[in-house]
Amino acid sequence: MQRRVVFPQQGLPWLLIAPQLAITLVFFFWPGAQAIHMSLLQQDAFGASVKFAGLANFAYVFGDEGYLHAFWRTLWFSAGVTVFAMVPALLLAVMADRVIRGTTAYTTAMLLPYAIAPAVAGVLWLFMFNPSIGVLAWWLKAAGVAWNPTLNGNDAMWLVILASAWKQIAYNFLFFLAGLQSIPKSLLEAAAIDGARPMRRFRTIVFPLLSPTTFFLLVVGLVYAFFDTFGVISAITQGGPATATETLVYKVYKDGVHNLDLGSSAAQSVVLMVIVVALTVLQFRFVERRVHYG
Repeated sequence: MQRRVVFPQQGLPWLLIAPQLAITLVFFFWPGAQAIHMSLLQQDAFGASVKFAGLANFAYVFGDEGYLHAFWRTLWFSAGVTVFAMVPALLLAVMADRVIRGTTAYTTAMLLPYAIAPAVAGVLWLFMFNPSIGVLAWWLKAAGVAWNPTLNGNDAMWLVILASAWKQIAYNFLFFLAGLQSIPKSLLEAAAIDGARPMRRFRTIVFPLLSPTTFFLLVVGLVYAFFDTFGVISAITQGGPATATETLVYKVYKDGVHNLDLGSSAAQSVVLMVIVVALTVLQFRFVERRVHYG
C-alpha cells in the first residue's frame, strides 16, 4: 500500500512549482498571447498606424501559395530530421550499451555535439560541404557526385536535414542509452538461453520495451524540427537557394524581420503553433496506442 504524501502547509506545493510556472508564463503564454494579439492587427513597419484587421492576416496567409509550399516543405524536412536523428542514435546507444571498458569516455564523446549551438553547427557543416573549399564536398566531387547546395535546392535541403539531425543525435542517444540500461538483463539472458539470436532479441524484447522512450523522442524530435532548426538553416542557406529550404519557422522570421510584414508574420507564428500542437495530439492519439508501458 502506497502512502500519500501530504504537505503540512498548503502553500508549499505552489511555492515549489512557482519558478517553473513563472518561466512558462513569461516565455510561453505571454509571447503566445502577444502573437495572437498582433495577428489580429494591421500595422506598418514602424507601428505608427495600427488598426484591427480581424482574420484578414490569416486569410492572406492561407491564400499565399508560397506559404503552402513552405508547409509541405517543412513536413518533408521534419520527417527527414526526425528519422536521421533517431535511427543513428539508437544504433550508437546499442553499441554503447555493449561497451565494457571506456563507457564514460565513449558516452561523453557522443554527447559533445549537443553542446554546440545550432548556428555554430550550421557553420561547421557549411564549411565541410561548401562546393569551393569544403573537404567533404571535394571528396564528393572526386567521386563524381555533382554536389552544390548553393545552386541546387535538393542538395541544400539534404544538407540542412543532415546538419539538423546531427545536432539532435546526441540528445536521442542519451535517452536511448538510459532506456537500454533500464531493461532487465535477465530477460535477454533467458531469451539467449532459449536460442533467440541478437536481432530477434532486439526485435521482440528490446525495441518493444523501448517504445515509451521512442515515442517521447518522436514527439520531441518533431517539435525540434519545427522550431529549433532555425539557427541551422539561417547559418547554412538562409532559406535558399530561392526558397528551397525556407521552412515555416524561417518564413516567420523572413516576413517579420526582412519584409516587415508584422501582421502576417504573427499570424504565421500562431498557425505554426497550432500545427505543432495538432501533430503532437495526433501522435498521442494514434502512435501511443502501440506504446507498451512496463
